[in-house]
Amino acid sequence: MKTRRAFIKDAGTAALYTAMASAGLSNAKLPEQDRTDKKNIRIGIIGAENSHTAGLGRLFNVEKKYPGIEVLYVWGETDEFAKNSAEKGAIPNIVKDPAEMMGKIDALIVDHRHAKYHLKAALPFVKVGIPTFVDKPFCYRVEEGKEFFKIARELGTPVTSFSSIAQSEATFDMKAQIPSTGNIEHILWYGPADIASKYGGIFFYGVHIVQPLMVVFGEDIEAVKVTRHGNHATAGVVFSSGYYATLIFTKARERSVVLLTDAGEKRLESRVQESNPPKHYQDMVELFRTGKEPRSHQSILNCVAVLEALEKSVKSQKWEYIKI
Repeated sequence: MKTRRAFIKDAGTAALYTAMASAGLSNAKLPEQDRTDKKNIRIGIIGAENSHTAGLGRLFNVEKKYPGIEVLYVWGETDEFAKNSAEKGAIPNIVKDPAEMMGKIDALIVDHRHAKYHLKAALPFVKVGIPTFVDKPFCYRVEEGKEFFKIARELGTPVTSFSSIAQSEATFDMKAQIPSTGNIEHILWYGPADIASKYGGIFFYGVHIVQPLMVVFGEDIEAVKVTRHGNHATAGVVFSSGYYATLIFTKARERSVVLLTDAGEKRLESRVQESNPPKHYQDMVELFRTGKEPRSHQSILNCVAVLEALEKSVKSQKWEYIKI
């Protein structure tokens, strides 16, 4: 069994070699009609440490929420992770090397816990035209993400990534309420995040706060400053539009948004019922079926840039400016 690091080191070479040897996969871009007319979509997943992998297997293979779409292959960071996800998600095939999926799948999901592993795992498949969903956060460094998207665009391979909280009907409904809230003097947004997480600190769960914040109030964040006491932390966020937000990172899973306005305090809550399956699954499937990307590449990178600045501020305890 290859370790995650061993895989990252040689997966690109092995996968591309396999791809070039596979008939019909030597071209970088799949014909558009192949994406739209294909009745069945075979999914492969790289990463099984998250519970998401088993959940995706249940969604597609057990509950069959999207007939004709199945998760057929999984690669896990360990044998145990792979076996657990395969059993719980009814995924029929475990591969020892992700390159084994080349020529056998129509779509890819990359689902590591730490964002630093995502793009190296996805790149060989993007290079041969496989539509790819990268779990949040998309990547660990903006510059790496820029280069990855440049390759994807040049080859015409559709790629997306998002927080399920951000890409939801609830969050978009909260955004729709902002014009009628009056003058917003301060935004209080709290939710789970761990600045000391071994999976990338603020990156791991902080994306579930940062990306929804940007959906609701805009992506024009200029600077952030983290104040911490041990592993407890808050962050100030300045928008060029004039908004100012305080993020409160908690261990509890509950999330809440409170607006301080000139008319008083207002709790911002969704007024809509989330669809079943939720919007984020619908958008993922749409990517696989048609190649339509639900978020712009720039939007995805903007979120990573804010997370990077927050990470720097955790250490510096100073204002850190967004670099994109």
